[in-house]
Amino acid sequence: MAQPAAAGSEEEKITPETRQDVGNGEDRDSEKGLGRGDGQYTQIDPAIASRIAENVDDFMTLVNEANDANERERDMKLSHAFKVYPKAIAWSMILSSCLIMEGFGTAVVGSYVSYPPFRDKFGTEAPNGDYQIPASWQNGIAGATNVGEIIGLQIAGVLCERWGYRWTILTALVGVTGFIFFPFFSESLAVFLVGELFQGMAWGVFQTMTVAYAAEVCPVPLRHYLTSYINLCWIIGQFISSGVLYGLQGRQDEWGYKIPFSLQWVWPIPIGIGTYLAPESPWWCVRHNDRERAEASLKRLARSSGFSQRDADAAMALMIYTDEMEKQVSEGTRYWDCFRGIDLRRTEIVCFIWLAQTMSGTAVGGLSTYFYQQAGISDSDSFKLGWGQNALNFVGTVASWFILNRIGRKTLVLGGMIAMFIFLLITGFMGIHEPPSAAESWTAGTMVLLLSTTANFSIGPVVYTIVSEVPSTRLRAKSIILARNAYNAINIAFVNVVSYRQLNPAEWNWGPKAAFFWAGTNAIFTAWIFFRLPETQGRTYAELDILFENRVPARKFASTKIETLVEGTESAQKEQANRIASNATPAEVS
Repeated sequence: MAQPAAAGSEEEKITPETRQDVGNGEDRDSEKGLGRGDGQYTQIDPAIASRIAENVDDFMTLVNEANDANERERDMKLSHAFKVYPKAIAWSMILSSCLIMEGFGTAVVGSYVSYPPFRDKFGTEAPNGDYQIPASWQNGIAGATNVGEIIGLQIAGVLCERWGYRWTILTALVGVTGFIFFPFFSESLAVFLVGELFQGMAWGVFQTMTVAYAAEVCPVPLRHYLTSYINLCWIIGQFISSGVLYGLQGRQDEWGYKIPFSLQWVWPIPIGIGTYLAPESPWWCVRHNDRERAEASLKRLARSSGFSQRDADAAMALMIYTDEMEKQVSEGTRYWDCFRGIDLRRTEIVCFIWLAQTMSGTAVGGLSTYFYQQAGISDSDSFKLGWGQNALNFVGTVASWFILNRIGRKTLVLGGMIAMFIFLLITGFMGIHEPPSAAESWTAGTMVLLLSTTANFSIGPVVYTIVSEVPSTRLRAKSIILARNAYNAINIAFVNVVSYRQLNPAEWNWGPKAAFFWAGTNAIFTAWIFFRLPETQGRTYAELDILFENRVPARKFASTKIETLVEGTESAQKEQANRIASNATPAEVS
C-alpha cells in the first residue's frame, strides 16, 4: 500500500496500464486527471488523509460513514429528495423570501427615473421638454445603494461568524424596517440617497446569507432549485413592483411614489417570524464545533420517516470529514485566505461569474422601462412592457429548473450568453436610423424582452448555484461576499455610470445603440466562461474539494470520476490502526 506523499513533493502520474485496484491495496496516487480506460479519475491526496487521521479518533469509521452519506446524496433521486426534505425546502424558501422584499425595493428605485410623479417632483427639465432625474443623481442613488450593499456584505461576514445565518438576517430585517422611513418621507434627492444607502446595507446581508443558507440545508438534487430560487424571489419582487407602479401611474401627487415604498413594511414581520423559527445551518454548526446542534438541525430539515439515525450519523460524518479535509488544505477562514493556494482559483470563479452576469447586457434589461421610453415607446406602454418582462423572467427561471440537470451549469450559462449577444446586436442595429421608426422601436423593445428572459433562464439563476457550490464550505460565506462585492463595485464604478448616461437624452443619448457596447462586454466574459468555468453539476462538497485540491482543469471537471471517498485513505487508515495497536497495553491486546 502506498505511503502518504510528502508535502510539496512531485507525484508520479499513473497510466491506465500501471494503475492497480485500490480495493486490493495496491499503489495509487492523487495526481490530477489520471488516465484510465474509461475516463479520468481522482481521489484525496493520501498526505491530506494522513493529517486528517491524526486529528480524529476513529478515522476508518469516519471515512466509511462519510462515503455512505456521499453516495446517498450523489445517487439520490429528485423525487426522493422532495419526499424526505420538504421542511428543508420550506425553511430555505422562507429565508430566501427576503429577496422578494429586496427585489421589490430595488425595482421601485430603478423605475423611479421613468416614473412621472417622481420625475415631476425631483427632476429637471431636459432639452426635449420632459422632466428627467439628472444623470449625476441617477448614478449617485444607484451608487449609494451599491455602497450600502458593500458595507452590509462586510458586516454580514463578521456577524454570521459569531451569530449564524439566522440571527444575522434577523438583524438586517429589523434595520430595513427603520431604513424605509428615509425614502418614504424624503423631500429631496439627498435624503432619498441616504435612505437608499441604509437600505442597501440590509440588502447586502440578504444577498449573502440567503444563498449560503440555501446551499447548506439541502442535498445535492435540491441544491440548484433552492439556490436559483433566490433569483426567482428577485423576479417576484420586481413583478409586484411593476404591477404597483403601473397601477399608480395615473396618480400625479406624492402618494404616486410613496405608496410603493410603504408596501415594503409588509415584508419584515412575517419573514422575521419564519427566520426565527428556522433551524441553523448544520454546516455552520459543524464549523463551530457544535455537533449536537448540527445533528438537531439535520433532523429538523428532514422527515423522520425517511431520515434514520444511521442517515443522520452518516451525514454528520460527511460534514466533519469535509470540514477536516478543508482544514488540512487551508486552515484559515479570513478574507485573505480566499486568495491563497487553491482557494484563489475558487475566488476567481465566483467573482468573475457574478461580474459576467452584470456585464452580459443585463444592464439594458434592468433599465428596461427607461430604455423603452428612450427608444420611442410611450410611458404607459413602457410600464406594460416592464410588467410583462418580469412575467417572462419568472417563466425563464422556472424553465431553467427543468433543463439545468440535463445539460449542466456551464452549458446553460454559455448558451445563454451567446443568445444574449445576438439579441444585443439586433437591438443595436435598430438604433442606427435616427429617429427610429415605430417598427424599429418595438423591435428593439422585443429584443430587450428576449434578452431579459434569456438572462433569467441562464446566467441569472445559475450564478446563485455556482457561487454557492464552488467555494470551500469553510470560506463559503466570505467567498460569496467577495463575489457580490465585486459585482457591486463594478456597478458603482462602471455599469451605473455608463448605462444611465447611454440612455439619458440630456447626456450621451445613445438609445438602442447602447446595446452594441454591452455586446462587446458580453463577448469578453463569454470567452472567460468557456475557458475557466468548471462544471459542478451533481458533485457533493467533498468531491468538489478533491477536484480543486488536485487542480483538475475546468474542461475535465465533468468527466473526472471520484469513485468513493475511501480511495486515497487506505494508508491513513492503516497508520492509525498501527498507532492504536502500538499504544495498546498488553492486557488490551490480549
